[in-house]
Amino acid sequence: MLQIGIVGGTGYTGVELIRLLVTHPDVEIKVITSRAEAGKPVAELFPNLRGACDLVFSEPDIKKLSSCDLVFFATPNGTAMKMVPELLAEGVKVIDLAADFRIKDVDVWQQWYGMEHSCADMLAEAVYGMPEINRADIAKARLVANPGCYPTAVTLGFLPLIEAGLVDEASLIADAKSGVSGAGRGASVANLLCEVTESFKAYAVNGHRHLPEIIQNLSTIVNKQVGLTFVPHLVPMVRGIEATLYARLTDKSQNLQSLFQARYEHEIFVDVLPEGVVPETRSVKGSNLCRMSVFQPQGGDVVVVSSVIDNLVKGAAGQAVHNMNIMCSLTENAGLTLTALLP
Repeated sequence: MLQIGIVGGTGYTGVELIRLLVTHPDVEIKVITSRAEAGKPVAELFPNLRGACDLVFSEPDIKKLSSCDLVFFATPNGTAMKMVPELLAEGVKVIDLAADFRIKDVDVWQQWYGMEHSCADMLAEAVYGMPEINRADIAKARLVANPGCYPTAVTLGFLPLIEAGLVDEASLIADAKSGVSGAGRGASVANLLCEVTESFKAYAVNGHRHLPEIIQNLSTIVNKQVGLTFVPHLVPMVRGIEATLYARLTDKSQNLQSLFQARYEHEIFVDVLPEGVVPETRSVKGSNLCRMSVFQPQGGDVVVVSSVIDNLVKGAAGQAVHNMNIMCSLTENAGLTLTALLP
């Protein structure tokens, strides 16, 4: 059994990670840390885990974490980078669910995240943890940067078109919407029920932190800089992301439905829906699936992709567990055979 540590287990991503790991057939959670909740039973904070997890939150301690085979960081940005070098030196594998190792250019990272990177020398080693793109590198990695939620939905939606060279990469548009859990578990007036219900708004229109991550992903695929307009929106639901993606076709001769089906035929967590079927966020709630559809309205030169995920699972904890499975030579879908919840 793999011995697993979780640093920062008190947020929505943290509890989702625990929920997935307590039923995983090949792992045992050894330690879950939280400075604020140290000494409190995990199930007292998260009653859904009563009977499933009997651990107590503890202070982060390198010695305890070093006895683990792999450690997840479900912490705010800027936390993992302070502890990762020491854990790697002790032979521990690390998956960071925050953004510390996602951006390869340290100057770009520091610009968007507003802090100095404490171990920039490790950015080159960190593998971006999107299995549909980097499976081979993930399998050999010591350090994996788990993708952001928006970048997961957007990158997977654009991927077949970009790889095939069928669209103008200079004028891509991503119109994305997220449930409120994407903002985290911290108290905020803007996220109160009375503030978000019966309302719908765009935010970070001038620039969201996930923009450089998405651009990096797509630019790496085509080996040149892409142009992307990315506008996120907040919708009054708890979970889910829907990304409506627009691109202008440079080649209209391809069958787009066949292209998407062929690209994801062997990807167990990407589901290309039948032609004409529109994906819904509720169809992936609680699962590690990305469901998508591709459209060519009126047979014109604009292609539209709709991509949906659960931001806490495929967009965070589920993708992290998928990465762990690959890193540790486990069955890829171990602990992730989750059917979506309805209603």
